[in-house]
Amino acid sequence: MTREARARSGLTLRDLAERAETSHSAISAYEKGRMSPTVATLNRIVQAAGFALDGALERRIYGESGNRGAELEAVLMLAAEFPARHGTDTPVPVFGRKPDQPATADPPEPEGRQR
Repeated sequence: MTREARARSGLTLRDLAERAETSHSAISAYEKGRMSPTVATLNRIVQAAGFALDGALERRIYGESGNRGAELEAVLMLAAEFPARHGTDTPVPVFGRKPDQPATADPPEPEGRQR
């Protein structure tokens, strides 16, 4: 965002840094993604370039949500689109079994381990 604001304003790194009261190396690091500015610093840089931050708050799925049931329903509907089991003629590797080894009720014990 800082790069876009700087480019649209026609300012150099040093000019923008001076106006935003920060260093040109900090702005360069923000633009390259090596550092992230605080909201206050970002606002100061964008304002120094002659723009204003305008954002909307959105609830993220990983956060607390009042509509978790709808999210779960959507995930379950998506999962229903995929087959639950492979057909018997579909070759599927099984962990711990060699391809030519027949399936057994119990997987083979690791070497050196006794029951």
